[in-house]
Amino acid sequence: MAGGREEKVEARLPAGDRLRREKNLASDPSLGMEERLPSTVIATILSKLDLRSLCAASASCRYLRSCAIHTLSFTPSFHLLEIAPTLDLLRTLLLPNPYLRSLKLDCSRLDDSSIGHLARASSLQELCLHNCENLSGRLLVELGRKCPDLRSVYLSSLAEHRKLSVLYSELKELLTGCLHLESLSLLFDVAEFEHPEFAQVWATASDKLTSLEFGYIPMSMLTALLVLVVETRQPSCVLRPSVFPNLQKLCLSVDYITDVLMSSLSIGLPSLTHLDLQDAPIAEPIQSSDLTNLGLQHINQHGILKHISLIRSQEFLFTYFRRVNDLGILLMSDSCASLESISLGGFCRVTDTGFRAIIHSCSNLRKLRISHGSQLTDLVFHDISATSLSLTHVSLRWCNLLTNIGIKRLSFNTDLTVIDLRDCRNLGDEALESLSYLHKLHTLLLDGTDISDIGVSFLGRGGFPLSSLSLRGCKKLTDACIPSLFRGSAGHGIQMFDLSRIPNLSDNAILSLAKTRIPIVELRIRECPLIGDTSVMALASMQVEGGSFGSSMHLLDIFDCDRITPLAIRWFKKPYFPRLRWLGVTGCLNRDMVDALVRSRPFVHVACRGEELGNGFWDSSFGWYHHEEDELDELEQWLLEGEDASDDEGDIMTFRPIKVNIHIIYTIFEFGTFWLVVKVLNQQIKMSCVY
Repeated sequence: MAGGREEKVEARLPAGDRLRREKNLASDPSLGMEERLPSTVIATILSKLDLRSLCAASASCRYLRSCAIHTLSFTPSFHLLEIAPTLDLLRTLLLPNPYLRSLKLDCSRLDDSSIGHLARASSLQELCLHNCENLSGRLLVELGRKCPDLRSVYLSSLAEHRKLSVLYSELKELLTGCLHLESLSLLFDVAEFEHPEFAQVWATASDKLTSLEFGYIPMSMLTALLVLVVETRQPSCVLRPSVFPNLQKLCLSVDYITDVLMSSLSIGLPSLTHLDLQDAPIAEPIQSSDLTNLGLQHINQHGILKHISLIRSQEFLFTYFRRVNDLGILLMSDSCASLESISLGGFCRVTDTGFRAIIHSCSNLRKLRISHGSQLTDLVFHDISATSLSLTHVSLRWCNLLTNIGIKRLSFNTDLTVIDLRDCRNLGDEALESLSYLHKLHTLLLDGTDISDIGVSFLGRGGFPLSSLSLRGCKKLTDACIPSLFRGSAGHGIQMFDLSRIPNLSDNAILSLAKTRIPIVELRIRECPLIGDTSVMALASMQVEGGSFGSSMHLLDIFDCDRITPLAIRWFKKPYFPRLRWLGVTGCLNRDMVDALVRSRPFVHVACRGEELGNGFWDSSFGWYHHEEDELDELEQWLLEGEDASDDEGDIMTFRPIKVNIHIIYTIFEFGTFWLVVKVLNQQIKMSCVY
């Protein structure tokens, strides 16, 4: 009764008095957060945060921890790609949730015992699982049975690590159970699904499927599938439903790209707008199993294709599309005026005539990628300024006849944002001077070019927002290139920096880099003989905007740096490099110390065999160097401290006291600016966390 009378009295108070009373209540230090801020407000705010911020909140105090746990039970998305969780951690975070729509995980530390958690939510619509090498095909069965509402499925490296079974029957369960699929990416060897009825099972797949991607498919299986697709398109098959009636995007890795393949795709898949084909021959193709000028004529016969990629990989053999010449490219360009993106790799007989035909015919072209263009010269861009092209992405890798003159003419496209000139060995400082006037440029890859410190100084004086720069293998560079790059404004936004294989780069260059306090996220300095322990110490001690030591570094590759000793390993222990996820070192450095580091920092992927680190950013094909910005936070600290801390409940969700300025939050909330409430609380949560 007394509580009811107080509420009635408060309701009769003037608005000004009520606001003053709320402010006094909010500023009372004797009250806890739960008494000063309504739980509904906290719940609404936490529901707007991502998983990493929720973890930071739960590590702050008991009240926020309980709110965060409650939020995890109804959050619509669960995305955790920056670390690979264990099953125990997954149990803690991935709670039963009838509202879960999107799940994205790195599964490299999960096995079949986790499948019940991955395929638990019947409400799931998007599933993206990376590094599934320890998961078997049983995952497909459970998805088909328990997640019928799936729209998008992405699985990479399924069952590859220990040669676990992936059966045709398991694929059938997925396709027949998920009848609303719109996008399916199976980035592994689908030869595991080989079966006499492999083609027929796709007739049961969702007719809403618009995107299909295979990591690798044998020609025999692909041929059988395309024969069925073409048959169901024939007028005589009116009683049989079409296979892939709405497919718009197809990405395949095959043994050989052939004329028959191009013809079948044109006839069977008339709705294609995005075609990405890559082959990797293990022997020189004969004419019947190769692409010729005739095959190129089948491209875009329906006039709706927007993206085409034809790449011959050199993975097993140095081989090219030797049966395609300028005539084939000219015939293709006549029907490809609608193209917005073109990738051609391995067309060694195509000259400037063919490549210029593409540039002059495709007025909507935005992205141009040519690799192994052994006959491409400066003449390709001779009169590019006379065209209406507005290129944004250009990649000209392994085009060794290209010189500074060609790049100068290319730079007339002032909208360029991404330029890849790796292994164009005749490019020098004059090319960089031309590129320095491109004010939208944010990604520049110059591996193996003939540039010097003078050219880098041109970049430093540029006015563009450069975020990614690769100078790998530029042998003329010295320590002086670092100060000249960061002397201007262009270098101050760099997040991804590759200085590998530069013989004259020493610790002095890394010391200069550390002094700039640029928040670099990924740094590669592998195979630099003059780099030693001093560089690691400098990077570990670098503080950015008041953060902890080495706090911005997400990836560091120091593999095969001759002067690195076991002393450097000690600098990778806590509290240094708190956000490090990838570390490349020489395995024989000190095996015991490296193993101890792996045990103490289980969420850091330590590579000791010289493999390239990260997510393939530099060689991304489909995404064209798209990089999702990292929202760095205290996730790893929260996870690891849960193992060492000894709070009363022994839970992984340990907490630290938090001082949230509730008065500010009440004031903002009173004026109705909800998103400011979210921002302020999130910021205060992050400020309260101790590294």
